[in-house]
Amino acid sequence: MSVKRSEVRAAQQRTAQMFEQAGIVLTAAERDNIEVATFGLDNLKTQGLELITYINNDRYCAKELVLFPGQTCPEHLHPPVGADPGKLETFRCRYGKVWLYVEGEPADAIQATIPAGSEPYYTVFHEVELNPGEQYTIAPGTKHWFQASEEGAIVSEFSSTSRDEFDIFTDPNVKRIPVIEEDV
Repeated sequence: MSVKRSEVRAAQQRTAQMFEQAGIVLTAAERDNIEVATFGLDNLKTQGLELITYINNDRYCAKELVLFPGQTCPEHLHPPVGADPGKLETFRCRYGKVWLYVEGEPADAIQATIPAGSEPYYTVFHEVELNPGEQYTIAPGTKHWFQASEEGAIVSEFSSTSRDEFDIFTDPNVKRIPVIEEDV
């Protein structure tokens, strides 16, 4: 699936507004380069992610992840790549509320809503609620997914090197690198 350039621009503008509302200052270049991850699922409203990568090198990575209200980043894990054991990442909530689901004892009832039609692809339900100032570290190779509450969320990610192209998603329909289609 592809996404139209106009949809990407609208999501970038909405993301920039959320950063501004949260008091997070971006440079003009950062605003222009907001990544819109549709995951090839053709439903950015429910399954997608907007992000800025500040730095990603062979030692560490720092990103800001933006989730619109109710938006979900699909279940995935960061596998070993060569001698690297996989990405170790810490999520720190900066704005809003995010529900993070990882492997472990499942919650009796989760607060998130699994996107309709994708239920088979969400398999871990140990719930971690993150509010501004709270953080959680995800070990390499751990299945996880996350969803913003009704106000949306901004999460800072601090991690070892990010190799998004190697992420393994539970949903075989996910395409991590988007195909952007020019508007006609």
